[in-house]
Amino acid sequence: MHHALAQLTSGSSDEQEMIGTPNMNHNNNQFSELNRVEVVQALNTLRKQPDKALLFFNRLKEDGFSHDVYTYASIVRILDKNGWERKLDSVLLEIIRKEECLDFKVMDLFETLGEGLEGEDSNFLVRLSNALVKAYVSVEMFDEVIDILFQTRRRGFVPDILPCNFLMNRLIHCGKVGMAIAFYKQLKRLGLKPNNHTYGIVIKALCRKGRFEEAIDIFQEMDEAKVTPTTFAYTTYIEGLCMHRRTDLGYKVLQSWRDAKIPLDAFAYLIVIKGFCDEMKMEEAEGVLFEAEKHGIVLDVLHYGALIKGYCKCRNIVKALDVHHEMESKGIKTNCVIVTSVLQCLCQMGLDFEAVNQFKKFRDIGMFLDEVCYNVVADALCKMGKVEEAVELIAEMNSKQISPDIINYTTLINGYCLQGKIEDALNLFNEMKDNGLKLDVISYSVLAGGLARNGLTQEALDLLNDVEKQGLEPKTVMYNTIIKGLCISGKVKEAEAFFGCLPENFENCAALVDGYIEARLTKSAFDLFLMLSQQGFLISKASCSKLLCCLCMDGKNNKALMLLKVMFAFNVEPTKLMYSKLIGAFCQARNLRKAQWLFDKMIDRGLTPDLVIYTIMISGYCKMNLLQEAENLFNNMKERGIEPDVITYTVLLNSHKRINLRSLSSPDATLNKDKTVMDASTLWSEMKCKGVEPDVVCYTVLIDQYCRTNNLQDAIMIFDEMIDAGLEPDNLTYTALVSGYCKRGYIEKAVNLVNGMLNRGIQPDNCTMSALHQGILKAKRVVRSKDL
Repeated sequence: MHHALAQLTSGSSDEQEMIGTPNMNHNNNQFSELNRVEVVQALNTLRKQPDKALLFFNRLKEDGFSHDVYTYASIVRILDKNGWERKLDSVLLEIIRKEECLDFKVMDLFETLGEGLEGEDSNFLVRLSNALVKAYVSVEMFDEVIDILFQTRRRGFVPDILPCNFLMNRLIHCGKVGMAIAFYKQLKRLGLKPNNHTYGIVIKALCRKGRFEEAIDIFQEMDEAKVTPTTFAYTTYIEGLCMHRRTDLGYKVLQSWRDAKIPLDAFAYLIVIKGFCDEMKMEEAEGVLFEAEKHGIVLDVLHYGALIKGYCKCRNIVKALDVHHEMESKGIKTNCVIVTSVLQCLCQMGLDFEAVNQFKKFRDIGMFLDEVCYNVVADALCKMGKVEEAVELIAEMNSKQISPDIINYTTLINGYCLQGKIEDALNLFNEMKDNGLKLDVISYSVLAGGLARNGLTQEALDLLNDVEKQGLEPKTVMYNTIIKGLCISGKVKEAEAFFGCLPENFENCAALVDGYIEARLTKSAFDLFLMLSQQGFLISKASCSKLLCCLCMDGKNNKALMLLKVMFAFNVEPTKLMYSKLIGAFCQARNLRKAQWLFDKMIDRGLTPDLVIYTIMISGYCKMNLLQEAENLFNNMKERGIEPDVITYTVLLNSHKRINLRSLSSPDATLNKDKTVMDASTLWSEMKCKGVEPDVVCYTVLIDQYCRTNNLQDAIMIFDEMIDAGLEPDNLTYTALVSGYCKRGYIEKAVNLVNGMLNRGIQPDNCTMSALHQGILKAKRVVRSKDL
């Protein structure tokens, strides 16, 4: 031992030289035979040299010496005394992890360290307790640390509040929110006084649990304890409300606190903006942004970015770009995260060409764009069939010191497969291997799906063997892409045979349903869907939507309704698109009873029908001449705050035309003239008042109505207004007015109108010429009858 110490202390002070003089002849192999007293004495001689003391301590351990509570106590004292906090944490962690293998417990260490503290640093055990709490928490031994805290309390000392705050924060981070709240309630028993950070943490915990009234009680506790809440505490409460989709209330709280002069920073407004965006309440989110600015809050890219991403999520790209433009006009620079959101939104809306142009605009101004952004555009180019451009884009990444990853390569492989360029896809796949990229199951799945989709069954199956050779586990996703790919290529029998070789599980069955849908084998898809549902499984909502659309296209409306009822039984809410598709199908089949049932069911389930669904229903009632019901729905729609658009008004104007025609053809035409359910002029005026611009179809419907009801002057006025508005009449518009002229015997005007069509480069169709021909014949018959 002394020989070892001599090596550690050579060249040191007189005291160290005295230590280095051995009076025992121990070598390293004899360390295990040393007694505890000698080790403690040796460590004490190094108490002012923590580095050498720790080195000596660890060397003994490596050479087989079993440290006990006294030797650990010695090294702990040395490290604490010299302020070596990190090394102390490491030693305590070692004790915690090896406690079961040691011949003492943590509390034994405390008792040993507590002996003979008189005259020494009285805070030593508190510091040790603090360090021990952090050590336990760092390895998430929460039950043990709480037990230790109460044991130390019984021995008359406890840690500071700061490590307890650390413990509570970690509990919340690890999802043990209830445990954090329970611990807070025990703080007083430990003799600890919460500080403002403690209160903020417990407010966060209560809000995570949705216990907002209790969180308010904490603010009251702070007031009674004369502790001023921090901005963090206030913001945490608002954040909790927003997390529980109560952003409206969260914003009211923010406004109330702001008016009470409580300090709230820009982060509080950011939280509310994000909350409204998550709830798809974009007008409210934008209103918060404007109000924050009005109250002098300095907005940054996070606030505008949250709003832009919210609009992108709603697929309102026009508003997203408007907000983006406003942000840049105020000198706030955009970033690649925001740009990626915009590009993804454009692609999701099918605007791949525009996404590519937007990307080029940002790239050309020198903005940094990461691999995620490049991948979005590469995928868009692949969907447009421009795989070579996508390849050039990935090469450009290399020139900008951005290394393409496996996702970028996989995108290109998918692009080649979509184009049927399998050889290029395989070459790129091999290039990935040669470049040392670690292939994953997704890359294999994309290539396997491409091979299957192009009819290369055996090659797709061979990839499964390659996956296993690479030490990867073929996952369900790979099986599914092969099944769907084979179905798309028309090899349904091969897909079924492959499916039959796989383990029976729900995911594989769901893939076969998707495959049948892609192959337009709707009956097979529906039968398998029903079988799965009877076994307690439901395919994805996206697959349900595709299957429902196929059933509606095939006129199998009752089966489509059965599909929705299965979704109801699984407590899965159909999308509004699914409702609109089936309601439209029932209306098309003139089965308004079931269409209305589905409409009412949607409302009963807490969904508000959108403009499209209302318009479909109104159109259905109009086609069945149930105009009062159509008018009731129209009024109900406006009461819900849903503004009609030009299509809705056109549907109603068209129905008004039909009822007026029936009125005029009846024996009591004079009596019935004013008994129409809806008045066209009222609808037209309301439409103009609301700023709804008529389109060509709308103008044509109104012109046709006026012509058929002998209001030719009004028809001509509307026709002229249409041209003044910059709209180009089409064949139907001209045909309606030609018929109107001919009906009144104005053949010359009808001929001039047809000539006007030709001058505008519009070729009259058969309907237009037939109307003119019929008018001319009628005029000739009138002349002959007068001559007779």
